Amino acid sequence: MNETPLVHLDRVFLRFGDKPVLDGINLKIFPKDRLVVLGQSGGGKSTMLRLILGILRPTSGDVRYKHLRIHRLSRSKLNLLRSRIGMVYQYSALISSLNVRDNLALPVEELGRKSPKEIDQLVEEKLAIVGMAGTEDKMPSELSGGMRKRVSLARALMMDPELVLFDEPSAGLDPVMSSVIDELIISLTEKTSSTSVIVTHEMDSAFRIATRMAMLYQGTIIQDDAPESFRNAKNPVVRQFVTGEVVGPMTETVENADPS
Repeated sequence: MNETPLVHLDRVFLRFGDKPVLDGINLKIFPKDRLVVLGQSGGGKSTMLRLILGILRPTSGDVRYKHLRIHRLSRSKLNLLRSRIGMVYQYSALISSLNVRDNLALPVEELGRKSPKEIDQLVEEKLAIVGMAGTEDKMPSELSGGMRKRVSLARALMMDPELVLFDEPSAGLDPVMSSVIDELIISLTEKTSSTSVIVTHEMDSAFRIATRMAMLYQGTIIQDDAPESFRNAKNPVVRQFVTGEVVGPMTETVENADPS
């Protein structure tokens, strides 16, 4: 593929003290991708999202957004870049003391570029997109888990981002609501031509959403390919993860670990 990537993690290493988390990641995210990143819990998937947002800096290597080296940006330039990136957090991360309208308005108000009337129109538009019209005055405590997730998605869209990052979007949801969120992600990216990176270990959701998949294992990307290649994976680690088989190299690693 000769297309210029929107995001490129180029030979990225990350350590927390003596603990290696990412071990030479090389991953390109192209415009209009719906890239699903698979991997075990605690394996570094969400850490990759934080690197893209500039919340974390790599120990070595480059994290680039187009031509910008994210980890080298000043605070003001980083904040400007973040206005082009939407983030949907695992547990929605709505501010409990603010109603739905004010939760959505917050990122736009911080920039100070729109009037309250313009912000209200924007809130109404984004809530309608995610099927939550008319909920502006509700508090987060009045919403179900699926409704909070949709409001969180609407908030991520407030800045009309080029890139939307999803951290475990189906976490804690029942199968029906998980499917609703999956379909929302697909329709939003298709309607807005935005790019999405979805971190998950839910295989049904992964295959429903993805145009491309990458699997992170022991700090490296061990496969980056079309979803169909993951269904028919020859790599035994990928195959075990996709099928959920009990016996395989992933469980052998746990069983053979030094108990000390």
